[in-house]
Amino acid sequence: MSLIFILAAFLGFAQQKWDIKFYNEINGREVEIYADNNEFMPMSAVFEFTLSNMTSSLANGHTVVIPPLTKKFLVSRVTVNKPNSGNSFSYTNTYNFGDVTASAHDDSYIYWLPFETGKTKLIFQGYNGKFSHQGAAALDFSLEMGDKVSAARDGMVVAVEQSNNRNCPDISCARFNNNILILHSDGSFADYSHLKQYGSVVKPGQKVTRGQHIGYSGNTGFSNGPHLHFSVFHNTIDGKRKYIKTRFRTTGQEAEILEEKKSYHKNY
Repeated sequence: MSLIFILAAFLGFAQQKWDIKFYNEINGREVEIYADNNEFMPMSAVFEFTLSNMTSSLANGHTVVIPPLTKKFLVSRVTVNKPNSGNSFSYTNTYNFGDVTASAHDDSYIYWLPFETGKTKLIFQGYNGKFSHQGAAALDFSLEMGDKVSAARDGMVVAVEQSNNRNCPDISCARFNNNILILHSDGSFADYSHLKQYGSVVKPGQKVTRGQHIGYSGNTGFSNGPHLHFSVFHNTIDGKRKYIKTRFRTTGQEAEILEEKKSYHKNY
């Protein structure tokens, strides 16, 4: 009789605990590895197998993307090579949110300024800013406490954090950030951050349109004053975001890259 020893370890790169589960089922001389993804967005995982007299249908280091709201998604089938010999396998698993194989951004899309019509806001800190945007294509808009935040692009809300009420001008306070995460049609995400406590008016699974009111500005997390932090990115398996510079419609231009220390008026 063949003996199968299973040892699995799961590592998630994120502050948030994502609602995804990996599990095994034995089917004759095969072991099938499944995933239940209860998130409204795809999740990506990478497996590393240690095999003795067994073969996995999923190669070591290969990324598998689990579709949103999916039950019993087959990740890998592990089979015995020689039926009359001993066998064993173990694996480790790393996962993160989004389809990490997606890298193309719809550069033709024109984003809208993420605040109310009739308002003028300054870019406190622009792309690759010195305070906290080193290596990050992110924008800090001068929204005040309680100002309305609008969606810059159509998409689906996939995560909301709004329970925090703390801030400080140090990276150690990043865990206290309130934010809304929106998935776009090209697989990219928009992050609207530093929202006020209970400052979201949307929930995961909700579709939003460009210009729609989604929340209220605040001063939570890694922040030294009220503002809206906005960025667009593709995610990676290790959580190192691949940021994207985006073009916005402004009063003066149909599409332009916003610059630090400049103010922009929204008349639409």
